[in-house]
Amino acid sequence: MAVTWDVVYYDGTKTVGSLSDVITTVHWTASDSETVSGVDHKGSAYGSVGLADADSSSFVALASVTKDNLIAWAKAAIGSDQVSVVETGIAAQITESKLPTVFSGVPS
Repeated sequence: MAVTWDVVYYDGTKTVGSLSDVITTVHWTASDSETVSGVDHKGSAYGSVGLADADSSSFVALASVTKDNLIAWAKAAIGSDQVSVVETGIAAQITESKLPTVFSGVPS
C-alpha cells in the first residue's frame, strides 16, 4: 500500500508584488486501497492548504507548474508530521473496512 496524493484544483492571485499568477492555495486528495479476496478496501482524505508567500528567487511561472510541484508544495505546507497523520488515517480506514468494528442496518 502506498498513499497517492493528487491535486483537485488550486487558487491564486493575479498579482503579488512583481509576480503574476501566483498560486496561493492547493486543494488536495490522498487515497489508497487494498484488494483482499476480490474486495476493494479504500481510504481517502481531502484538504486544502495555503502556500507560503511567493518568493521571486524560487518562483515557478504558472505555465511551468506541474502536478508534482503542487503536491510537493502542499505536502511541505502541511508539514511532514501532518502528512504522516493523513496517511495513517487512510491506513486506518482500510483496516476498518477489512475488519469492521461497527455496523449499521435498518429494521425489518
